[in-house]
Amino acid sequence: MDKPNDSVVSEFVLLGLSGSWETKVFLMMIFSSIYLGIILGNLSILFLMITDLLKEHKIISFKGCMTQICFIHIMGGVEMVLLMAMAFDRYTAICKPPHYLNIMNPKICVSFVITGWVIGVIHAMSQFAFIINLPFCGPNKVDSFYCDFPRIIKLACTDRARFEFIVAANSGFMSMGTFFLLILSYIFILVTVWNRSLGDLSKAFVTLSAHITVVVLFFTPCMFLYVWPFPRSSVDKYLFIADFAITPALNPIIYTLRNKDIKVAIKRLSKRGH
Repeated sequence: MDKPNDSVVSEFVLLGLSGSWETKVFLMMIFSSIYLGIILGNLSILFLMITDLLKEHKIISFKGCMTQICFIHIMGGVEMVLLMAMAFDRYTAICKPPHYLNIMNPKICVSFVITGWVIGVIHAMSQFAFIINLPFCGPNKVDSFYCDFPRIIKLACTDRARFEFIVAANSGFMSMGTFFLLILSYIFILVTVWNRSLGDLSKAFVTLSAHITVVVLFFTPCMFLYVWPFPRSSVDKYLFIADFAITPALNPIIYTLRNKDIKVAIKRLSKRGH
């Protein structure tokens, strides 16, 4: 009886998308065009951003300003709902692991996404409907590097108290309410795990640490910017930077470092370095 071949496989052959040479060339051209378009798009955005930073007078049209405000608050509302969905996902995974696949089914995930967009649009439009008809007849210098409700309302030629209250009631208390609801949900998860086993508490806290960090980074500037949306200090400018530049940059790093495969890869690289 012949012995089986015990040779160790050291490489694999990828068959690719197609064996046809013409198809390969066509796909190469398509993918190269897409990749080149992405690079050129990013470079153009970077060029425009740097140019705008160096300009003495930074100008944006009224329509452009209103569009920017809408998109900022739509995406903010979507992110709030998705953070709540992530908290529910962690609760299900930690507290009800046998039922996780049944609870977090594709329909639930799609409903979270749809709900996020609906709430984001309602959140933005409920404020935008009041702001769009404000009379602007005097100063037009916005004390910030982008348009947002608090800064635009300050320029209106009318009694601003009612509109300031609308912003605080909508954006401010929505941010604060969602933040405390998320923190309470994480505390509930930790207490539930603690009642089961003290040893599992540290594991649950490590699992939730990335989510808690993202929640704190996202909501802390929002609460200061919109609950007290009309400060006279320049500190709010740094909060704008933290909310719209630093936090989005840190999010991928925070989630990446929580990935087990990434941790193993980092450990291997550190061992090679030594």
